Amino acid sequence: MPSRRELIRRVAVGVAVATALGAGVLAWSSTLLGEYSVMSMGDGAGGEHDGHSNHVQRGGAVGGAAEASGAFAAGEVGVTSLTADPDRAADVQVELVARQQTIDVPGGRSVEGYTVNGSSPGPELRARQGDLVEVAFVNESVAAGATLHWHGVDVPNAADGVAGITQDAVPVGGRHVYRFIAEDAGTYWYHSHQVSHEQVLRGLLGALVIDPATPPEAAAELDVTALLHVYGGQHTLNGRVADERVDAPPGSTVRVRVINTDQGTAAVWSEAQFRVVATDGHEVTGPTEVAGQRLLIPAGGRADVTVRAPQHGATGVHVGGARRVVIGDPEASAPSAVQPSTTLDLLAYGTPAPLGFDPSSPDRAYDYAIARRFGIIDGRPGNFWTINGRMFPDVPMFHVTEGDVVRMRVVNESGEVHPMHLHGHHIVVLSRDDEPASGSPWWVDSLDVHPGESYEIAFVADNPGIWSDHCHTLPHAVDGLIAHLMYDGVTTPFTINGRAGNHPE
Repeated sequence: MPSRRELIRRVAVGVAVATALGAGVLAWSSTLLGEYSVMSMGDGAGGEHDGHSNHVQRGGAVGGAAEASGAFAAGEVGVTSLTADPDRAADVQVELVARQQTIDVPGGRSVEGYTVNGSSPGPELRARQGDLVEVAFVNESVAAGATLHWHGVDVPNAADGVAGITQDAVPVGGRHVYRFIAEDAGTYWYHSHQVSHEQVLRGLLGALVIDPATPPEAAAELDVTALLHVYGGQHTLNGRVADERVDAPPGSTVRVRVINTDQGTAAVWSEAQFRVVATDGHEVTGPTEVAGQRLLIPAGGRADVTVRAPQHGATGVHVGGARRVVIGDPEASAPSAVQPSTTLDLLAYGTPAPLGFDPSSPDRAYDYAIARRFGIIDGRPGNFWTINGRMFPDVPMFHVTEGDVVRMRVVNESGEVHPMHLHGHHIVVLSRDDEPASGSPWWVDSLDVHPGESYEIAFVADNPGIWSDHCHTLPHAVDGLIAHLMYDGVTTPFTINGRAGNHPE
């Protein structure tokens, strides 16, 4: 028998849905999905009738909505043709095998989940900037099918690994090859983008580090990855319920690559001073010492911090709150530090530098306003997310042409934090709540937008394809907080909810 709390919830949802139906604002025809293609989603440009401007700018002139999905000129390009050079030999070749099995969590209890090559996290992949990486992905036993998405890496669209958009989910016994050039040095990760809210949560993931082609003059002497993940309520660091220890000579510099694979924001702080030297794979210009402040990393986001080993003993870098990276004498204990109440503002951190493009005169300008309302999606009643006032699947399709400078205003009109993640591109933050950025260019692919906040962001449309633009609190994506960036002339043959069993979120 349902609990009293569950009965109250059902009544509340039922009343809200009935009220909405009575007002005539829900259309069953638009919410019973069945098999569908992202090509048919939205109403063209994010909606001429959705209550927001969503103007499309071409050459500085403000026009109407972009052409409707599918209304392209001759010469369409399929997503499967958007690949790395097929004739180039791979510099890095790896086989990754996904299994559905029990995960033995060192220092904790075992959980049921997913592994890559027998462990979770899967093996850390390492490449050098400019390498062509080739990964053969084998699904040995993941019943729902699986893929690999290269989170934060601006791969060609065919390698993006999103079931139903860039490929079909790889079935049990199946194999799929991903090929991409490691263009940008930095800290990234990989994870499944098939039933991602379950498969990522339960461990189908791993770290990816791309080393610079030429090491910088001030490179750290030591380099350590700190991948955060919660397995069945157990907070782990690199898959273990334990701190990570780095045997570092006194005075040496250690680069700690923090990867937040969880569903919420992670905090990083230390009793020692540290520098934030990279965000989401992009180096920070002119990083300065941080003391008495915490760094917040969105779900899906990464940050590299450097810490100097003490002359005596050890110091600890708190990552995610429950775990630490202990640096220095391996026999020494490091004192704990209370999490600071003030947060480092990356909008003003570091020193300004050229962006490489001019966002003041964009070719396209869009709104991405996040809110929530009661409704029905695919026969499932609930309190769903909306984008520009519209509920999935009638959400924006943001159209661009290759070479466009795109500017977007992201507004959170809901009561929850949303770590927004755009595939295939990095965006630069121009302002927050109308306060202009004043520090190093803040390049990210995962951006926390807090309740009531608004951000102006910009990017260059330089990677043709059809790209997801969604919240990386993955249950939010399941409940409709996902839109797409579509390049004019690009099409996909893949569908969602069809015989191939594609369910990207």
